[in-house]
Amino acid sequence: MRHKIAGNKLSRNQSLRKATVRDIAKATLVQERICTTKAKAKEARKMVDKLITLGKKGTLADKRRAFSILCDHKLVSQLFSKTAPRFKERAGGYTRILLLGNRRGDNAELAFLELTEKSEIVISKPKAKSVKAEKVQAAAPEVKEQKTAKKAKKKTDDAEIVVEESAQDKDSLKKEKAKEDFKKISPKEDKAKKSGKLGGLKNFFRRKSGE
Repeated sequence: MRHKIAGNKLSRNQSLRKATVRDIAKATLVQERICTTKAKAKEARKMVDKLITLGKKGTLADKRRAFSILCDHKLVSQLFSKTAPRFKERAGGYTRILLLGNRRGDNAELAFLELTEKSEIVISKPKAKSVKAEKVQAAAPEVKEQKTAKKAKKKTDDAEIVVEESAQDKDSLKKEKAKEDFKKISPKEDKAKKSGKLGGLKNFFRRKSGE
C-alpha cells in the first residue's frame, strides 16, 4: 500500500530535492513571479504558502523557523515586514499556478508560479517641457552660429584696421625721412646736384685757371 509517500521526488535524492524546492521558493518571494516546470511549481508552492503563514504570525519562533528554511536574514526580514502583511485578509491561496505550455527540448510542462498579492509598482511620468524651454532649445544652435559669425567678423575687421594703420605708419615715416634728408642738404650741394656733371667740370677748370 502507498502510505506516507506524498509529493514528487523530482528525480533527485532527498538533499538535492530539498535544495531545489528551497531555491524556487526563495526566487518566488523575491521576484513574486517565476517560470518553472509544473511539477517543481507544485512542490515549491507548498513551501511558499507555509513561509507566508509563518510571516503572518510574526513571532520570534516563527522567524527562527523561517530562517532555518531560507537561510537568509535579509529575505526573512522582507518576508515578515513587507510580503506577509499583504495577505492579512486572506485565509489561504497565497500563490497561483498558471500553465504556460510545453518546453521545446524535453517537452516538459511549463508554468508560472506567482503570488496572488503583489507589491505596487509606482511609475513616474516624465515631466512635460514648457513651451519656452523648447523654444530656447530650438533657438540655441542659431544663437551659437550668430555669435561665431560675429566673432569671426570682428577678427577680420580688427586685422584690416591693423593693416591700414601699419601702411599709414610706413607712409608717414617715409615722408618724415624725406623731409629730414632735404633739410640736411647744404645750398652748395643743392646747386651741384642741380647743375649736374657739367657744373662740376666747370668748377674744376676754374680752380686750375685761378691757381
